Amino acid sequence: MSELAMIPAAKPIIGDEEREAVDRVMRSGMVAQGPEVAAFEQEFADQMVGGRTCVAVNSGTSGLHLGLLAAGVGPGDEVIVPSFTFAATANSVALTGATPVFADIEPDTFNLDPESVRAAITDNTAAIMPVHLYGHPADMTALQEIADDAGVQIFEDAAQAHGAQYAGAPVGSFGTFAMFSLYPTKNMTSGEGGMVACEDEDIARGIRLLRNQGMEQQYANEIVGLNNRMTDIHAAIGRVQLTKVGAWTAQRQENAAWLDANLAGVVVPPVREGCTHVYHQYTIRLAGASGAERDTVVTALREEHKVGCGVYYPIPNHELVSLHRFAPAHELPETARAAAEVISLPVHPSLSQEDLERIATAVNTVVGAGA
Repeated sequence: MSELAMIPAAKPIIGDEEREAVDRVMRSGMVAQGPEVAAFEQEFADQMVGGRTCVAVNSGTSGLHLGLLAAGVGPGDEVIVPSFTFAATANSVALTGATPVFADIEPDTFNLDPESVRAAITDNTAAIMPVHLYGHPADMTALQEIADDAGVQIFEDAAQAHGAQYAGAPVGSFGTFAMFSLYPTKNMTSGEGGMVACEDEDIARGIRLLRNQGMEQQYANEIVGLNNRMTDIHAAIGRVQLTKVGAWTAQRQENAAWLDANLAGVVVPPVREGCTHVYHQYTIRLAGASGAERDTVVTALREEHKVGCGVYYPIPNHELVSLHRFAPAHELPETARAAAEVISLPVHPSLSQEDLERIATAVNTVVGAGA
């Protein structure tokens, strides 16, 4: 009997259309930021964020950083963020000279808990930046009410949430700005890159200036800026992927529904009423497990059953060496619990029915046996 092949935790899909698009740009001789970027920005705006002005940059982290700067965030300001997410969220705040303030998460969606956010508001709070983690929208109604009461802005980290919806509106259409990552493992990719959806033209223009050395016209530098441009090569890939992401999302949702119905002994990811989950990750919980117990399950899934899986995220941001100086003002018990209990299983659109059955059998076997 041949050895089982590993089912990958994520699998970027790059087809002939993407290769042909890159070749087209290479033949054109225009490979830096140009017409492909402009077309990608408009197409993303029309398809993903209800027509909001979009600005393409070279990474999701750049998108957050430049969005924060364009929105006026800087030294002396505080931005409330989750600790249970990738470090780029807090990093982008710290890079402006502002202070990331960590709040706790909801136990079901893993997103910012509005009551924890309310408790973290101070006179220095400039904004709240929820992450639509794993592809499930944050509670934008409650967070907007808190922001309105406090007179602060909302910024959306939608890195993992392309196409997700909250109360019938797409994520990315709520805050002053929203960032979507286009990294290879995301639900769609441009090879590398980010897209920032902007509430108004002032924010969009600020990001355009910041991404391009502070100029919109060559040599007419208006502010001190950076070099965070997207290339036409990357934009050409993104434009093709944009035509496919809807079908891929539907397949992710179908895969998730099958796993929901066939996993036992774990907490499957709920979908809140009025929300559309796009399953960048399919994240289960081992309720009551310690981090060590969870890690034993992960090892067994990978090594014994060849099921690729990930832990996003085992170390809360406020405990990282790089960010621990920004200590939370309050305890974050749900963050600690999630960091010990979560496992993300494959859910990507390349999975076969046989793959899904192997994943379910592996999880049910390992969890049922107590690893």
